[in-house]
Amino acid sequence: MMKLKLFAIIIISCFTPINQSNAQSNKSVISINEGTGYFYFYGGAGHEDDTIKVFYNKPKKFTKNSKILLVIPGAGRNADDYRDSWVEASEKHSVLVLSPSYPRKSYNYGGYHLGGIVKDLDESKGVSFRKGTNIVDLLEDQAVFNINPNADQWIYHDLDRLFDTAVKALKSKQKTYDIFGHSAGGQVLHRFAIFAPNSKANRILASNSGSYTLPNNSDNFPFGIANLDIKYSNLKRSFKKELVIFLGELDNENETGGLLLRSPTVDKQGTHRFARGNYFHKESKQVAKTIKCKFNWKLKVVPNVGHNQRKMAKAAAHYLYESDN
Repeated sequence: MMKLKLFAIIIISCFTPINQSNAQSNKSVISINEGTGYFYFYGGAGHEDDTIKVFYNKPKKFTKNSKILLVIPGAGRNADDYRDSWVEASEKHSVLVLSPSYPRKSYNYGGYHLGGIVKDLDESKGVSFRKGTNIVDLLEDQAVFNINPNADQWIYHDLDRLFDTAVKALKSKQKTYDIFGHSAGGQVLHRFAIFAPNSKANRILASNSGSYTLPNNSDNFPFGIANLDIKYSNLKRSFKKELVIFLGELDNENETGGLLLRSPTVDKQGTHRFARGNYFHKESKQVAKTIKCKFNWKLKVVPNVGHNQRKMAKAAAHYLYESDN
């Protein structure tokens, strides 16, 4: 084990296990019917015995040409609620919505928020909750974990596999997909853009992330990439992706919703989510300029919205399917 002067662990309780016998019997047969429902999906490398419940909405006017949207939930892993937030837009724009619920038992903070890039995480060390607030203080010198160098075991590969599974089941003609994630889901997705630049994702909306991995060599993971083997050529491909840092204007110092990590390292990004998102975009743009490559990442501010996934989903639906961006 090695100690790194960084890291956050936000522990959310109340994991409810799925019925494994039903999961095992159903996960080999994917059925997506009209309306809302769910199916079971295999875990990826290193998680072959784990099952992910995927909630969906197949719109009434779905065709083989309908677009496909993946929705990545926050720390609560409440994919059914996230799916429900998109049902109206799904029907209006004839978009298939898929929202995977990664179980905490198999995918802890390191496995979900950080995509499996870390392993052997001890969730009991290095964290202190401020009573009466949404603040989680990180004791950086006490956080213990190892870097997982096996990129095949990172969950980012699951997203293309889920898309391919739906395409096959529905005989869809789509070659790419859009993807939206809020809070912890936003953490998953901005890292997805960095570490899976060859994915089939088209537009990646990372909404209201609590903290960011900066594409720089100044900080170690998870706040930078100094201790990872990431080449400039990989970053150039990442910067070509259409990543949108989607920020609620009111997800600021006055927001009390959701848990917010605080530590000397992460506070360099700012002391609240809105500041951190702006900082991440600005610093990433500077890295792209330094390595002389195209920078397609965008910053979009949603006025009068705080840390609210339903309101951010509504704004994202407008951005993706109604506006000219």
